[in-house]
Amino acid sequence: MQAWQVHEIGEPSEVMRLEDVERPTPGDGQVLLKVRAANINFPDALMCRGQYQVRPPLPFTPGVEICGETEDGRRVIANPALPYGGFAEYAVVDAAAMLPAPEALDDAEAAALHIGYQTGWFGLHRRARLEAGETLLVHAAAGGVGSAAVQLGKAAGAKVIGVVGGADKAAVARELGCDVVVDRRAEDVVAAVKEATGGRGADVIYDPVGGDAYTQSTKVVAFEGRIVVVGFASGSIPSPGLNHALVKNYSILGLHWGLYNTKDPKLVLRCHEELTELAARGGIKPLVSERVPLSGAAAAVQRVADGVTTGRVAVVPALENGAAG
Repeated sequence: MQAWQVHEIGEPSEVMRLEDVERPTPGDGQVLLKVRAANINFPDALMCRGQYQVRPPLPFTPGVEICGETEDGRRVIANPALPYGGFAEYAVVDAAAMLPAPEALDDAEAAALHIGYQTGWFGLHRRARLEAGETLLVHAAAGGVGSAAVQLGKAAGAKVIGVVGGADKAAVARELGCDVVVDRRAEDVVAAVKEATGGRGADVIYDPVGGDAYTQSTKVVAFEGRIVVVGFASGSIPSPGLNHALVKNYSILGLHWGLYNTKDPKLVLRCHEELTELAARGGIKPLVSERVPLSGAAAAVQRVADGVTTGRVAVVPALENGAAG
């Protein structure tokens, strides 16, 4: 089979190589899935760079989120068991962690439902306890993680403010349903958010960016507001001023979604059931901006790493040689 292999640490476009390899052999409690679609996540780029908390042994195949097909033809979504990731024709997954792919979504959309939407659901509902009528601010609102949070916020009845970088991404954020869109390249984010909220600020702030975005968050968080720290796509990890959190009376909430798979797996299943129901009634629909063949995976991972994509980019092996995906 064909699979992308990383033999050394570096930029994805430089270290990912498409090779012919043997199909991996599942271990105890694992199954081999035919990959129907693999969603690209920022952690895939971080893994190539050796900067992610999970460091699989070299060589490894990136790809942490797939829609796959079982031997008996069932469509499922899963997180592959590294080092046998999803940017390949076949991947290994833990049988207990497979979830049924929602019928309302195609392969690429189903592959993009899991990590981003589970993270958004846990961040907004489990950690921040977002309520209908509250104001939610989402940084990088047109990206993969941010777009999921925007849709989930709207589904929960919140007023959503999306912060983006550039006019193209602003257009995407509006299409996603943001009530207010702030282009950080053309506007003063703090002034724009204060104006949009009548000076009150945002009740919940969803931050997958860190760096300057976090600093802006502390200036626009409302009384009893909650800042959900999801990641650091900017590459800069902030050092929060706890005296500021005390004086302004806001909460800083960390979110590591992966821990729920071991700490509270039943809650992950409940979340998936709610996401499937939302998808069935059209409340959420992963924004897949691009579907690329397996041969285009390295270049696509690099684009995600460089922050130039919107929504989700999916690798669809069946697209090779012009086949339908």
